[in-house]
Amino acid sequence: MNTATVNISFQKNLLSEIDVVAKREHRTRSELLREAARAYIDRRRRWEGIFSYGESIASARNLSEDDIAYEISQLRTEKKSRQ
Repeated sequence: MNTATVNISFQKNLLSEIDVVAKREHRTRSELLREAARAYIDRRRRWEGIFSYGESIASARNLSEDDIAYEISQLRTEKKSRQ
């Protein structure tokens, strides 16, 4: 595996939390932080895909942001009235 070493600063309380989780999961800080970075990147890609899909649908249907905000508001009102 081709790796590089990086220096990164954390607030002490966050680093302590990282260490607690790493110890509990029997892994190193590096393993935990690599997984966290991969999860973050994956989540960002998914959200970008969701927003891209939403923008394409809105464009195809000629919907404005105001139209979408109105529909969301209506849906939320309907859900509240059913409760």
